[in-house]
Amino acid sequence: MIGLLDREAGLLLAGVVGVLVLASVVTAVLFRVLDRERHDELLVNLAQRVAAWWAMIALVVGALALGETAVVLVFLAVALLGLREFITISPTTRRDHRTLVWLFFIIPPLQFWFVWEHWYGMFSVFIPVYAFLFLPTRNALTGETRDFLRRSAVIQWSLMVCVYAVSHVPAVLNLPTAMEHGREFAEYAPAGSGGAEGAKLLLFLVIVVQGSDVLQYIWGKTLGRHPVAPTVSPNKTWEGFVGGVLSATALGTALWWVTPFAPWQAAALSLVSCLMGFAGGLVMSSIKRDRGIKDFGAILPGHGGIMDRVDSLVFAAPVFFHLIRFFFT
Repeated sequence: MIGLLDREAGLLLAGVVGVLVLASVVTAVLFRVLDRERHDELLVNLAQRVAAWWAMIALVVGALALGETAVVLVFLAVALLGLREFITISPTTRRDHRTLVWLFFIIPPLQFWFVWEHWYGMFSVFIPVYAFLFLPTRNALTGETRDFLRRSAVIQWSLMVCVYAVSHVPAVLNLPTAMEHGREFAEYAPAGSGGAEGAKLLLFLVIVVQGSDVLQYIWGKTLGRHPVAPTVSPNKTWEGFVGGVLSATALGTALWWVTPFAPWQAAALSLVSCLMGFAGGLVMSSIKRDRGIKDFGAILPGHGGIMDRVDSLVFAAPVFFHLIRFFFT
């Protein structure tokens, strides 16, 4: 076993790499057979997406190979980059800067430290209770009342989505410990105690949710005719939604062997995760339309910003985590 990766996780990753190799080959063939003048935008976008997927898979595999601490640090970085994108497009003022210091440099490291420590009691309430009440109080002390409600709501919402929700992804690593030894033991278990079982559970979540995004895109491009919410995201169609969610649920069911669940349980968790992922994409699209932007950023060629890539994961991860903790521990 390397880090948190065992033989089963290796087989799962080999399958993912195989799909990416196939995608790379198909992209290379399309560059040769299609008319570049007519399809240049499509070909470039496809190549960028495949390259970005290679980079993201390499990052996840590298972190899992190094252990839980590396995974926590990677997702802390994801949270901070997403937070930066979110605040950049938000209506804050110079008077908010001292509050933003807490938002960026104090609260996120504390939240992810609670995750690393497996301190579930504090991890689950620190942001939605203590930080949620503290930040508007800190902002009120500046004396700036113009747009106070909007500014405070944006700060709280960005913290909940970019930090609290994202922190549930590395928290998944500890779920097998709670399932095997109980919740009380998991509260004090050392880092890495979830082991390879935790890594496989995290990979299961990421593959199903991100797979749903890809499959909804494919179904939508091939059969999509009826938009779900035309003014929010014209590319999201009912055909893509139904086809993608059902296909990804079938994928999750087929991957039950890497989880502690029976096939029907894996199917149920996959379905809920896909539905939440779709909701996340729809909500984030609404925010982008409100702010008049196409993407949250440009850090990932072909994918936009960090939040454009993890929008579905941030909605799915907390629900996935708490469903397992509630029903299986």
